[in-house]
Amino acid sequence: MEKSEEHKIISFKTYTVILFLLIVLTSVSVLVTKIDLGNISIIVALSIAGIKTILVFLFFMHLLYDKKMYSIMIAGVLILMTLVLIILFLDYQ
Repeated sequence: MEKSEEHKIISFKTYTVILFLLIVLTSVSVLVTKIDLGNISIIVALSIAGIKTILVFLFFMHLLYDKKMYSIMIAGVLILMTLVLIILFLDYQ
């Protein structure tokens, strides 16, 4: 027999809050491009993009309420991508 999994229903309010946060973070990333932070501006922009990515993964892709194996697989891919970007920026100088 298959085990029935109960799906978590996320409220409209939660989606609205996450959407508002994504809009605010997008606005912040646009404002950061107008400020001259030197070499740190890339790190700030990628950090904001990473936070937005995590919010989308957790709530819109339902990883917060899904099996932990899916979260582990996506975390592995993100770690690999981060390492590739770090190696790329080390060679950029």
